[in-house]
Amino acid sequence: MILTVSAFPLDETPWLPVLWTRSARSTGEDLPPLVGLRTLLTRSHEISALAIAEPPAHSAVLRPLYALTARVCGLDEDDDGSGVDWSERRLEILDSGRLPADGIAAYFDAWAHRLRLFGERPWMQDPRLADQCDPKRSAGINKLVPTRPSGNNHAWFTHVQDGAPDPVPAGEAALSVLTWHYYGPSGRGSARTVGGTASASMKAGPLRGALSYHPEGSTLLETLLAGLLRPDPGVSRLNDRCMWEWEKLPDPDAPPPSVQGPCSRLTAVSQHALLLVPDPNDENVVTDAFITWAYRDGRLPRDDPFLIWQTSQQGNPYPRAADSKRALWRDMDALLLRNPGGTAQARRPEVFSDALEVSDALDTPLAVRALGFEQDGQAKDRQFVAGLTPPVLDRAEKANPATEPAVGWLRRTGELYGRRVEYAVRRACQLYTRETRPREAENWAERAAALYWPRAEEEFWSRFDALDLTGALLVEAGLDRDAVRQAFLRIAERAYMSVTEPVCHTQRGARAVADARTELHGGNRRTRS
Repeated sequence: MILTVSAFPLDETPWLPVLWTRSARSTGEDLPPLVGLRTLLTRSHEISALAIAEPPAHSAVLRPLYALTARVCGLDEDDDGSGVDWSERRLEILDSGRLPADGIAAYFDAWAHRLRLFGERPWMQDPRLADQCDPKRSAGINKLVPTRPSGNNHAWFTHVQDGAPDPVPAGEAALSVLTWHYYGPSGRGSARTVGGTASASMKAGPLRGALSYHPEGSTLLETLLAGLLRPDPGVSRLNDRCMWEWEKLPDPDAPPPSVQGPCSRLTAVSQHALLLVPDPNDENVVTDAFITWAYRDGRLPRDDPFLIWQTSQQGNPYPRAADSKRALWRDMDALLLRNPGGTAQARRPEVFSDALEVSDALDTPLAVRALGFEQDGQAKDRQFVAGLTPPVLDRAEKANPATEPAVGWLRRTGELYGRRVEYAVRRACQLYTRETRPREAENWAERAAALYWPRAEEEFWSRFDALDLTGALLVEAGLDRDAVRQAFLRIAERAYMSVTEPVCHTQRGARAVADARTELHGGNRRTRS
């Protein structure tokens, strides 16, 4: 058995990094860089945002925080018996300027024993792994931390020794547990023996490789309230349980418990089971971990409400992937429009429909924060992905328009010239080298993309900000289409010339560059814009 020396209460112990608002800093108070869950909710109106450096950990933390916010506000049920509509109750809390102190006290007084990182029922963990896993074959602390290499894997983020790993502060270990629950890979984990049968095969987490989009306000209070999902009328808090609120731990040999509402949907959809091993000599440090499968058979539904969902050619829904090379503005029409069109049939994140009510009630509209992890289904973790838009949700579509939205046309035009310049420099390289697939072509395309996309993003936001607020999402909206085409074309031309200029000093190079330049205008492959 694994003995623990400290409970590490997450409601009281500082472990979540935060950024304080300017008004909070102006008081002269010595504000802590880390806070526990109780302080975080109590002072959410004085906190501007979480300061978690790793985007997948930030995304993973937000989901339990939304559930906690719903609980302490009584917004975990559609009807609280007061006769006041759910939306009105949420706006009343927003108007009050803070989360209800009595709700926070009542919840943490009732559930503090389930919010301990270590103990009989450690938070977001399965204590049965102490007996069901071989203690000599733990996962190791390096495998727990996503930014560390483990085994023979490459050191993408940090360099540590696998044979003598550094211990991890307990608060950071809690963030890693959450990251595993949402972004953990499929493949082999610690062997877990249940019912006499051992298995080490894990399924991927529900956010694996996906990009998550979160409405964000000027304070954490606004962000948390905007991130709430309205429960269906039949949802009951007695059945819609968070993972740490389960009366009994689920049977690993049985199908996963069904999702009953927003709280279980956000916090009880993990395919992984974990157990931290604390240092017996240091109550604030973790030295080892077990990581394995949560359910032998069956799979929880993958329908997270903070993702853009698309449809494959086979008719299967899938989330828009995290792509470190793709700027957030290129998703803007899929975030703001109900039906942005296109062959992928993208659907706006479900939470945005409810978030618009909060945005409309604020002096400054909500922005959108994107958080994700570029990964494959199994072992490869490539790159963190993060982005933050300006305040944009005042432009979000509240009803289906009869005509094509300007913001979608603006985005597609920017992408059109981005594709054209990459194709044009590849074509120029082919003509210059007289090879079908010259190795240099991809290098040219990468350089052109690096020059084009940042400037195209600036142009997009400039044009976006100039849209007519009284009809921002209609085709015209003050948008001069010819001027937009010319603006993106000029950016593409500058990128093209910068990449190809070194070969223009020869006659062959100059001809190749001149011939391929027509691709910026569509070449022989005219594309409707």
